[in-house]
Order: sequence, then C-alpha cells, then structure tokens
Amino acid sequence: MTVSTTQGFVLHPGALSPESQRALLGEVLDLARAAPFYRPITPGGKAMSVETTNLGPLGWVTDARGYRYQDTHPQTGRPWPAIPQVLLDLWAQLADPLTPPDACLVNLYRGEARMGLHQDKDEADFGFPVLSVSLGDTAIFRLGGLKRNDPTRSLRLASGDVCLLGGEARLFHHGVDRILAGSSRLIPGGGRINLTLRRAGLAA
Repeated sequence: MTVSTTQGFVLHPGALSPESQRALLGEVLDLARAAPFYRPITPGGKAMSVETTNLGPLGWVTDARGYRYQDTHPQTGRPWPAIPQVLLDLWAQLADPLTPPDACLVNLYRGEARMGLHQDKDEADFGFPVLSVSLGDTAIFRLGGLKRNDPTRSLRLASGDVCLLGGEARLFHHGVDRILAGSSRLIPGGGRINLTLRRAGLAA
C-alpha cells in the first residue's frame, strides 16, 4: 500500500520485506565498523541525541563550523563506505531513475533520542527528492509544512517503511518525536536506524 499527499510526500509501508530488512541491517552494521557511529555537535555546541555515520561519496556532518557535506569521516579521516546496492535500487525505483544519490545519512536512535523539526537544506539542488528508510523500532514521525509554524501531523514509521519527500514537500519541516522502544526486535540491543538518501552535490 502507498499513502501519499498532493504536496509530494509519499509513504510506502512495508517496502522492504523482513528478509531484506535483516540483510540490509547486517550490511549497514558491517560498514559502520569502518565508519563508526558518533554523536555530532551542532554549531551551537549541543550534542545531538542521535548517533550518526554516513555512506556514499559525501556525508552530512555538523560541528562548530556549521552544517555541511564532506567526503571523509570527521573522526577517522577516512572516506565513507559505499552505499549498499539495495538502497541504490530503491532510489532508482522510488526517487530518481537517472541520477543516483551521493549521500546516505545513517541515524541511530536509542533511548530518548529524537530529531526536532527541521528542513533538509544543505544540498546543492532541491529538485532531487529525499528518500528515507526505517529499520528497527517504530518512530513517531512529525510532518509539517514550508514554515516552521505550519500545522503538523504525526505518522508511525515502522521497520521496512520507506518515505519520500519530493516536490513541494521536499522542503517541508519534519522530525522524529520519539521511538517506540521494543516495537521491533530487528536491531541488536534495540533502537531504530534511519537511512536518508540524498543527492547532495550537483548532478554531472
């Protein structure tokens, strides 16, 4: 089943089968050994509640110098691992068949981790959509509008769900209010992993 809005937000519940979820999680956790999860610091000096890493040629980072994309892990100095093929295939199927993503932000939510309302605005071309894949515990996802004070609605994103922000919704404010601990047994130790695919740089 696909649930969509006229503004370009599309939810694909259960897009990944349980077997595909387990295989993807195993690949992501293997890749995270080369690019370990860490807790970023915002430009204001506050530690984020999620742990992050990245996959692909570019990775989203934040520190005292601001929000940006770069081609190396800020702690190891090594290039980010490649994006798994299953994610590239999902992007080609649901987002853009011609231009692949060059960035995949991996957020790990555990305990009280959350993500405040924000827009994805650090990319070079907003014409490309954002594709988000959920693994593990269900998230209470909040979707707003172009203005921070626009009305919002809440959705549950379960393991295997995939959502897309394109068109007008590409710049909608969105965030994660909380994680429903214990709603999935997929991730060892519990929690949720969110994989956000973007085209961060200009297309060739």
